[in-house]
Amino acid sequence: MSGLCSVFRNSQLLKSLTTFDNKKTYITIYLKDLSKERRKTIMKHYEFTPPFIHHLEPHEIFVFGSNLAGMHGGGAARFAYEKFGAVWGEGVGLHGQTYAIPTMQGGVETIRPYVDDFIAFAKAYPQYTFLVTPIGCGTAGFKEEEIAPLFKSASDVTNIVLPEPFLKLINGDDKYERKS
Repeated sequence: MSGLCSVFRNSQLLKSLTTFDNKKTYITIYLKDLSKERRKTIMKHYEFTPPFIHHLEPHEIFVFGSNLAGMHGGGAARFAYEKFGAVWGEGVGLHGQTYAIPTMQGGVETIRPYVDDFIAFAKAYPQYTFLVTPIGCGTAGFKEEEIAPLFKSASDVTNIVLPEPFLKLINGDDKYERKS
């Protein structure tokens, strides 16, 4: 990793690059708190949402599909409830380190306003990284081809990270590039 790590000792910003499996590069930016002589992770950039999320950094938010009643009984909703602070009975919005988007109240068009609200929320809070799971594509029974287009405007929002299949569908082929 010696060739991948660059430290700017004369500034408060420290950067490190880590490559896994020679495929994906994760960039971690640290802010050095000179008064306490410790580093705080403030942002991690992902190319797309990891397929399995077992840990969140303090600034990361797990975005999952829910139902309006907030009965987080299965799938990513149950995981969000058990692991990251989703609140039983709250099916919309930010709770703990989660953001719930209702997906079980009807067709795809009933999901669109909640996705639009989420995108506006994420834009208003750039200090957080929102890791979007393939909402609606599990328990709710929708196909990725139906849900991905709802996130088209999110593909240019730098603090929203989408699942790989959503990015491929949004960009129309197997090539996709995240704009930073």
